[in-house]
Formats: sequence, C-alpha cells, structure tokens
Amino acid sequence: MSTVAPHYSLAWSLLLLLADVLAWQLLANRNRLLRIAVRLGAFVAYSLVIINAGVSPLEAPAWPQDSALQFGATALAIVWWMYAARTLTVVLGVLLTSRVGHSGRLLQEVIGAVIFLIAIVAAAGYVLQLPVKGLLATSGAMAIIVGLALQSTLSDVFSGIILNTTKPYQVDDSISIDGMEGKVMDIDWRATHLLTGVGTMVVIPNSVAAKAKIVNLSRPVHIHGVSITIMMSPHIRPRRVLDALERALQGCSALLLTPKPRAVVKDTSPTTIEYAVTGFISDLNNKSDVRNLLFDLAYRHLEAAGISWQSETAAEPVSRQRALLDEVKIFRTSSAEEKDQLAKSMVSREYAAGQTIIELGEVTDGLFVIATGVVSASVKDSTTLVEAGRMGPGEVMGEQSILGDTPSEGRFVALTSCVIYRIDKAATRQAMEKRVEITTALNKLQAVRQQNTQHVLLRKPVAVKKNNFLGWLQKR
Repeated sequence: MSTVAPHYSLAWSLLLLLADVLAWQLLANRNRLLRIAVRLGAFVAYSLVIINAGVSPLEAPAWPQDSALQFGATALAIVWWMYAARTLTVVLGVLLTSRVGHSGRLLQEVIGAVIFLIAIVAAAGYVLQLPVKGLLATSGAMAIIVGLALQSTLSDVFSGIILNTTKPYQVDDSISIDGMEGKVMDIDWRATHLLTGVGTMVVIPNSVAAKAKIVNLSRPVHIHGVSITIMMSPHIRPRRVLDALERALQGCSALLLTPKPRAVVKDTSPTTIEYAVTGFISDLNNKSDVRNLLFDLAYRHLEAAGISWQSETAAEPVSRQRALLDEVKIFRTSSAEEKDQLAKSMVSREYAAGQTIIELGEVTDGLFVIATGVVSASVKDSTTLVEAGRMGPGEVMGEQSILGDTPSEGRFVALTSCVIYRIDKAATRQAMEKRVEITTALNKLQAVRQQNTQHVLLRKPVAVKKNNFLGWLQKR
C-alpha cells in the first residue's frame, strides 16, 4: 500500500478534529441538536478518512517498516475510540435529558465515565494488542482495593445516581430531609446542597439523603399545605373551639377552597387539648405570611367566642362591648373612660349566613364593629360584584358614612353567622371630636380599602373576545 495516502489521511483527520473542536465552540450558544449533528457528521467523516487510508480501529496498524507512519496510524486509531466515546456520550446526554431532565446530570457523568473506560480498554486490546484479560484481572483487583478504601464515597456516588433517576427532589425544590428544611441548590457526586431559611448552606451526603425521610414541599406544584397547632385548656368544650377555628379558616381568603381547610382535635392530655388547623395555598413563598395570619385570626375568633388563651385571673369582668373596643384599632388612643362611654351606645344585632349587612350604595346610620363571625366585602366591577376581602372580629364597616355621609362603595355580606355591634353616628363623631387620631385612622382605613379595591379590579382577568367570521366582516 502506498504511504502517500496515509500521510494525506493523517493531515485530513487532524483538520477534521480541529474543525470539530472549533464548530463545537462556535455553536455553543446555538441549538444543541445542531451541535450534535455537526459532531456526528465530523465523526463519520473522520471514520471514512482513516478507513480509506487503511487504518482500522479493530486491529493494529500494518506499517512496521515506517515507524513514523506506524505511530501516526496507531494514534489515529486510538483517537477514533476516544472520539467515538465522546460522540456517544453527547448523544446519550441528549436522550437522558429528554427523559429525566437536567437533574440527571450526575447519571450522565457516570455513564460517560463508563463509556470512556470501555473505549480505553478496547483501544488497548484492538489497537495496541495488549493482553486485555490480564489487564482486566489486574484492574479488577485494584478496583476491589480502591472500592474498599472509598466505600463511603462510592456509597454517596451511587446514592446520588439513585436520587437523580428516581427524582424525589430536583434543583430549586424546597425539601425537608430528616427535619432539615431548605432549598436544593445542587446535587453533585457526593452530596446534596441545601440553602436554609436563615441563609446557611447545609451539605447532606447522598447516602444519608437516600436513607432518610424526604418531604418535598414543592410538590404538588400548585398545592401546598399550611398548618398551625393550638393548645387549649381541657375545660373548654372542643366544639366551641372548633367552631371558632372554622370561622378563622373561612376568614382567611388566601387559602384554597379545594382541598377544603379543616380544624381537628389532634391530641389530648389531662392538661391540654391540641388542635390542628390545616389549609392549602397555591404559592409556597406565602407560607409564613399565611401561617401568621391564621394565628392572628384564630386568636381573634377565639376571643370573640369568649375563649381566652390567657390563664384565668381575678380581674374585674367587663362587658363584651367594652372588651371589643380594646380590639378595634381606630379607638386605640381613646381613654378607658371614653371607651366606657362609647360602649354604652353600642347595640348588637345578629346576622345569619348570607344576610346582607351593608348594601352597595347604602348610607349607614352608624359605625359597625364585627364581634363574631366572618364578613365578605365585595366591590362592583361593571355589572358584577367581585370579592375584595374578608373581615373578622375587631374590624369595622361603614366608615364612609361616618366621614362624609357618602354611600358605601362595597357590599358587606355575612359569610357565617355574625354578631355585629352598631355605634351610633352621633356618638362616633363625638368621639372623633375628642380624639383627632380617630379621624386620622378612619381616613387611613378608607384610603387603604380604596387602594385594595383598585388592586382587586386591576388584578381581575380580562375576558378575551373570540374572533369569529361576523366580527371579521365588521372590522373590514
């Protein structure tokens, strides 16, 4: 065989390798499939060039009389095996990504390492004609020694492979591993990295994570549980507590309607009864805010039902009206004597669920204070009413009529059975004259509610008109 063709083949093969490397770098920001297609094409061209030159990757080169050509042909055959391993690794990476996603990076790296190891052994056996059986036996013994020395590390590696294939969690998921809660930042060969809520990084070995109880807080995607626990005295009838907690759940508009939120007795003891209040939200980032809101609503509704978390004292009992005024923010600056006087003018009225308390456009004759129950406030949007929020014990209604005898911009309906106290308009304005802070608080309350109304109306999705043939003709 002429030695000119192998020399030309050596030059062409080197040019193909350089072209492949340049194309891989230049197409880094392009379509990944295009890069792989270029690499496959370059590999096929490289294979054809060296085969036409008489170089076979499955046997040793046959130019013993020309040491330079023998060395070059041997190098081309060894490079072919490495080139094939790299191309196969890239193709398998695309297939694995389409099936297990980007979280299977660790599995791809392990498979790639195995492919390259097979390619090295094959090149040693076919091209260099080395005794592969003895090499495999020696490498097997060495593998046993190394495996025993790196037993814990290998356990982390294979546990990482299992975690990447079964995918109990992925990067950016919020999880809890044996009570350690945080956001998954990375899953590498050895460990899982969690970013905790206090900003610290926790590194958990994969072998530990694979054996631990894992709670994935990010799945399902749009339903996340929120739960609080409340301890009460065993002397209080559970039904009273559960009714108050149910009203607290109804008053929290941030909770999803399905699955239905619940309040249940979790455990009992001679000293306490433990209640669990559970609901569901769509955004995991709001979990802490919703939990705080549930605690506040539970406190308010329990107080409204006459159930106190505080221990019993010998304090002088006060009327419900007077105790309620202490919970109303707008009267916070009023003195005890002023609150006592105002409490005398408060008249209570009971409303059944679904009954309207203040109609849209109504000018009320006083200020309404919610004592018990949940009230739904709705505002008008063109021809329909949209719920703007829910109110509970200690909140007031009818401030627009008190400030300027203007009609109500919302409709207030009892969502549950409610007890509402009405403070006469004259008595309220007399209290405003004594305390300018009350007027300021009412104005601020009115401004906040108007702002919330605008936010609700802007957030309301706009109905999309479907295109039809008649509509198309009318526009022509």
